[in-house]
Amino acid sequence: MSATVPISAYLILAAVLFSIGVASFLIKRNIITIFMSIELMLNAVNLTFVAFAHMWHQITGQIFVFFVMVVAAAEAAVGLAIIIAIFRTRQTLNVDQVNLLKN
Repeated sequence: MSATVPISAYLILAAVLFSIGVASFLIKRNIITIFMSIELMLNAVNLTFVAFAHMWHQITGQIFVFFVMVVAAAEAAVGLAIIIAIFRTRQTLNVDQVNLLKN
């Protein structure tokens, strides 16, 4: 006897994760927290891709997830390098205090 989880449960979980990511992105002022919020939103989208791919018995959802993970890994590498450079020049990670375009 196997209990299957309905797709609505996965979609609700993805919506909650995405909402937490959006709320954290809008509320927090720390660059690292904002960066993690973007990653959380990407993972919520990945969950929906996998859920729909499983429901429709298609491999394209997993292929999209692979590409999103590649983009997220590249974003993490470049984003963390930029965050480290900002911290070294400004000595803060607060978004309100980082104004690199101004003198």
